[in-house]
Amino acid sequence: MSASVSLRLAVRTFSELCITVGAVIVLFVVYVLFWTGVQAAGASDGQMDALRDEWSHRPAATATTPAPTGSAAPVPPAPPSYREGKPFAVMYVPRFGTKWDWPVLEGTGAGTLKKGLGHYAGTARLGETGNFSVAGHRRTYGDPFKDFPELRPGDAVVLSDGTTWFTYRIDKLPYLTVPSDVGVVDPVPRKAGFDGPGRYLTLTTCDPEWGSSHRLVVWAHLDATQPVSKGRPAALTG
Repeated sequence: MSASVSLRLAVRTFSELCITVGAVIVLFVVYVLFWTGVQAAGASDGQMDALRDEWSHRPAATATTPAPTGSAAPVPPAPPSYREGKPFAVMYVPRFGTKWDWPVLEGTGAGTLKKGLGHYAGTARLGETGNFSVAGHRRTYGDPFKDFPELRPGDAVVLSDGTTWFTYRIDKLPYLTVPSDVGVVDPVPRKAGFDGPGRYLTLTTCDPEWGSSHRLVVWAHLDATQPVSKGRPAALTG
């Protein structure tokens, strides 16, 4: 085989390899930017449907169980338990737009965060004393926290568990830290400036936008609650 033929064969082989690699890269980008979003939209819609169905069959919030002997007041029914990988609330962040709403599921595993936002197991329940902590993807799987850096002090984060609206107010600008900084979800997150027990909310996501070497965090405090039966809270109607 002549040198010129060998050179042409090498060039052709290299060109074909470049085309193949380029096609793989394009397909990967399409998967990351588009297909994971399609998957997330379908998954989150399914979680929302599951929540609405559960809430429609839930006993009335005013129902109570008989008071124990000698007790002065009836005992309210126990709230439903959080089940791993299952939705229990919906979150709204007006700063992110009027159409932004995402289901909140129990746990922060990879499979769970493909369906919506994830509640850190072991942190406080919604509205209770302690630190109700939630994680979400910055990019991919619907980009729920894409605009996380835009959050500002005073912004509302509203959640509903089907019976009650919980309106939290953000206290500080997003805080940058490393994944090992587990203190951000402590019952009293001191780095937020809180110095005692309260009803807190922590939101976390990855940073930089397409990486995960750091975490962005915002903290909030519970500002108001109201029954779902009284309509949407002011933070969502103003």
